[in-house]
Amino acid sequence: MNNDFPSDFTSTLLRWFDSHGRQLPWRETHDPYAIWLSEIILQQTQVKQGWDYWLRFMERWPRVEMLAEATEDEVLRLWQGLGYYSRARNLHHAAKQIVEMGGFPQTMEGIRSLKGVGDYTAAAIGSIAFGWPVAVVDGNVYRVLSRYFGIETPINTTAGKHEFTAMAQELLPEKQASAFNQAMMDFGATQCMPQAPRCADCPLMVSCVAFREERVRQLPVKLKTLKVRERRLIYIYIRCKGFVAIHRRGAGDIWQGLWEPLLIENDDWHMDDWLAMHGGNDTKCVVKCLKRHVRHVLTHRVLLADFYLIESGARLTLPADYVWVDEADLNQYGVPRLVEKLFELL
Repeated sequence: MNNDFPSDFTSTLLRWFDSHGRQLPWRETHDPYAIWLSEIILQQTQVKQGWDYWLRFMERWPRVEMLAEATEDEVLRLWQGLGYYSRARNLHHAAKQIVEMGGFPQTMEGIRSLKGVGDYTAAAIGSIAFGWPVAVVDGNVYRVLSRYFGIETPINTTAGKHEFTAMAQELLPEKQASAFNQAMMDFGATQCMPQAPRCADCPLMVSCVAFREERVRQLPVKLKTLKVRERRLIYIYIRCKGFVAIHRRGAGDIWQGLWEPLLIENDDWHMDDWLAMHGGNDTKCVVKCLKRHVRHVLTHRVLLADFYLIESGARLTLPADYVWVDEADLNQYGVPRLVEKLFELL
């Protein structure tokens, strides 16, 4: 297919996009930096949430050189609330790569070499910024193609990824790669949605296999392999004469590089015993339980957190990686959304 004569599917989709495509600020430019930034933000974020973050980043760092010169703390702080913080660290690292390259890479291989950029993101940037004929394949594309063509190959298998990638590439019109890829994104996000697809007013309804065979709810097929684990956390916000104890999370766990108050992960933990071991008996301490069993859901686990506040007349003895910072300056430190909830309780 991959020529100037698109299939009925492709031509119908492009006509739909002309009338129903979303008006997004990063679509008003061909600047690869702006497009790359939008794609990283939207990797695991809905457009309505990512929109404001993109605007903030572009206002704060309108050029990639400026982003590269920022500190990791500054980037994490502006990213705060989006989750999946490895994206922010990768974004910062890739900005430095781009500067070292002398500018945004001009080949697919160069774009793929950027930290945090996979096949989908590289294809999106390449087609939208440069017009390269490379199809994007993500959840929206899997869903639209599997329903329209009635494909039952599981999308989270190697065979499925190969099959859907080849099909998307075959359907892609070379000279309209950008429009086709964005049309697939928008069609999956606003028309052929996961839970409530708008089949009644779908321009592809008549020729859609899933609709004709009443299999819309069954497609796409995905093998269930994910085991969700539960993890219990105890956060203690320790305040002493206008200062608060926090530390930066290390590598090898969730929220790497972000800051948090005292964290305890021990089912046998007791507040009185902990205070006795860390100098709480030598100074006047007021302890308050702010909230218990706060549920916070991540991709692979469910976090259940208890929040406590300690008002201390003197600084308690804490592990060496904790620092005391002025409470008024806390907003300068990037923290996970769960810790933000703790701060809101205060």
